[in-house]
Amino acid sequence: MANKKRVLVTGLSGVVGSAIREQLESRYELSSLSRYGADGLPAQRNFKGNINDLDSILPAFEGQDVVVHLAADRSAKADWSSALKNNFVGTYNIYEAARLKGVKRVVYGSSQHAVGGFYLDEPARSIFAGKFDRVKRPYRLIDESAPIRPSGYYGVSKAYGEALGSYYSDYHGISSVNIRIGFTISTDDPGFSGGALALWLSHRDTAQIHVRAIDAPASLKYTVVFAMSDNYWKIFSLDKAKRELGYKPEDDAGPSLNPNSKMAERDLTEYKVHPD
Repeated sequence: MANKKRVLVTGLSGVVGSAIREQLESRYELSSLSRYGADGLPAQRNFKGNINDLDSILPAFEGQDVVVHLAADRSAKADWSSALKNNFVGTYNIYEAARLKGVKRVVYGSSQHAVGGFYLDEPARSIFAGKFDRVKRPYRLIDESAPIRPSGYYGVSKAYGEALGSYYSDYHGISSVNIRIGFTISTDDPGFSGGALALWLSHRDTAQIHVRAIDAPASLKYTVVFAMSDNYWKIFSLDKAKRELGYKPEDDAGPSLNPNSKMAERDLTEYKVHPD
C-alpha cells in the first residue's frame, strides 16, 4: 500500500461509514478511529480513542493524508451536553489533531440540518409531510448561499464544524471539504417518508461524493456542498457539488411513497450502538 493515499475515517462503523467503506478500501490505505474499533481491519490501522479526548486520538493521525470525520452524536434532537462533548469539542479535536500531525485535508461530515430551519417553509413542509398534491413544480432549490438556519443543537454543531474548517484552512493550511449529507439510510430504501424521498443519499452516491472529496485537487482549500441523490423531490441544489467536486449522482428516490417501505431502527437519529 506504499503508493496509496492514507485515509483515516472516524465513525467507520456508522451508517455513512458502512456505506463508503468498500469503495474506500479499494482505493486507499484505510484506517479507522473509534471508541471500540472496527471489524475487519488490521490492528495497526484500527485505532481506538475518544474524539472528546485529544491525546487519545493523536496516534491515529500520524502519517495520514486525509481524515474523513463522521463520528458524532448524530441525533437531530441531541441535547446540549452531548452535542458539546461529541460534536463541538470532538470536531475541534479532529482539526487540532490534523494540524499537529500535518494532515493535509479533512473531509467533514456536515449535515443538511445546518439549514434545517427551512423545513418549516414551503415547499419543504408539504414534501416532508408527503402532501405532494400541495406542491407546485418547479420550485426554487436551496443552495449554499442560503443563511445558516439550524434545526437543533445538532444542526448548530454542524454549522460550527463548517466554520471551524474555514478557520483551519485559512490559518493552518488544512484543506476542508464540508459535505452536507442528506439522509444515508441503512436499508438504502427511502420510500417510507416524504422527507426521505427529498433527502436520500444512496449508498453509491454517498461513496462517490466522499471519494471525490478525498481526491479533489489540492487547490481546493475550502468548500461546503450539499450531498443528496438526484431526487425528484429534492429541495437542495447539487450544482456546487457537481461543479467543484465533479459529483455525478446516479440515483433518484422517485416521486412516490412506498407503503411497503419501513424505516429501520438504526436509521432513527436517536439510535446509538454504544450509548454513553
